[in-house]
Amino acid sequence: MSLAPDTPIPIADLVAKYDGRAPRYTSYPTAVQFTPAVDDQVYRSWLSALAPEDPVSLYVHIPFCKRLCWYCGCNTRAVNRHEPVGEYVELLLAELALLQQALPARMKASAVHLGGGTPNMLTPDELGALFGALKQAFRFTPGYEIAAELDPSVLTREWVDAAAFHGLSRASLGVQNLDPEVQAAVNRRESFEEIARCVGWLREAQISSINLDLMYGLPHQTTAATLATVDAVASLRPERIALFGYAHVPWMKSHQQLIDEAALPGPAERLEQSEAAAERLAALGYVRVGLDHFAAPHDPMARALTEGRLRRNFQGYTTDAAQTLLGLGASSIGSLPQGFVQNITQELGWRAAVKDGRLPVARGVAVTAEDRFRGEIIERLMCDLDVDLAEVCSRHGRDRGELAEPLSRLAPFAADGLVRIAGARVTATDVGRLVIRSIAAVFDAYFAPEAVRHSRAL
Repeated sequence: MSLAPDTPIPIADLVAKYDGRAPRYTSYPTAVQFTPAVDDQVYRSWLSALAPEDPVSLYVHIPFCKRLCWYCGCNTRAVNRHEPVGEYVELLLAELALLQQALPARMKASAVHLGGGTPNMLTPDELGALFGALKQAFRFTPGYEIAAELDPSVLTREWVDAAAFHGLSRASLGVQNLDPEVQAAVNRRESFEEIARCVGWLREAQISSINLDLMYGLPHQTTAATLATVDAVASLRPERIALFGYAHVPWMKSHQQLIDEAALPGPAERLEQSEAAAERLAALGYVRVGLDHFAAPHDPMARALTEGRLRRNFQGYTTDAAQTLLGLGASSIGSLPQGFVQNITQELGWRAAVKDGRLPVARGVAVTAEDRFRGEIIERLMCDLDVDLAEVCSRHGRDRGELAEPLSRLAPFAADGLVRIAGARVTATDVGRLVIRSIAAVFDAYFAPEAVRHSRAL
């Protein structure tokens, strides 16, 4: 690797020293702080207080897959009959009606994200029913974005055409790794030709942005296999490529116990795979965004990074500027000015709540002024790898002296060349990017490294 730290300490040693378990910081406070104190009634009060003219974003969770990939950390299940999916869509529409009744007006919607699971498990007719209901419940703003996470093994040209008709503008295809041995070890087999065919359908339907998801750190994965996958998918010229580190959390996801832990790459191998892929993508012209995204220079995400507008939410890095995200479906998480709210995770509980006429809320957390203050610092570090603490303090009416304690905890990172501290500005170095979650955790007032088992920071 050409990456060089600001100190003589080898990169692998630095990463081993600071690569602790830390949150992914897709929210602050993180989901660890969510409690049942935020229930249906609290959520209704938050919804009723929204400013009617402010646009919102929508997240719709589809918890079904044709196959269960053993590495998966998502809330989903494999089904071999379509009936549960159809019944779920009917209840999604019922939940949408409950949500609409709780809102102060017919709100404007600037973006919709279909996640899962596998959203393309829905039939074209079910997709039409869903979007018909969404466009009746919300006023879609000019230039709205509709994004969907797709499984190539289930995707059809008919589905792509139907989604394009309803406004699909960005599609994300899961690839992970193309090496047959790796695919067999995680129960996800598909060829490059299948991926290329799906990308072709999306291009023909004039989908303007295509993202391909890759992973490193999978069982039997090597740097050579990682680079071969990068080269193959880059030949399709996707606008974005995400490169995620496999998070082995079998205590949270029991199906990960099917993975042979002895076949997992060690920390040094994970680091080599990650940085070799990043260097290759940079050589191919992609802009590195935050921790794990790469975007073509003309892509809105690359522009948002340059202009300081990049944000982070439960879907990862985003250009979405809406201050409110409303979640629909089992386990979905929403973000409102007052705090965060999560639906019941278990599908049966979610179904029962909706049938009972209740917004299916399980938990959440109200956000304090302190949370907003620290949350902005963490988001800027995660997005820009840089934060001007004086500017953040000024915006929040806080004294810089309040940050003396976290700044003192950054001293070892600075001594090892992972961050530079110049006055009130904190900047992660190239090596610091690799452990940016650990750097951000310094400003997390709730973080207790030993209390909760997070995934590794790299």
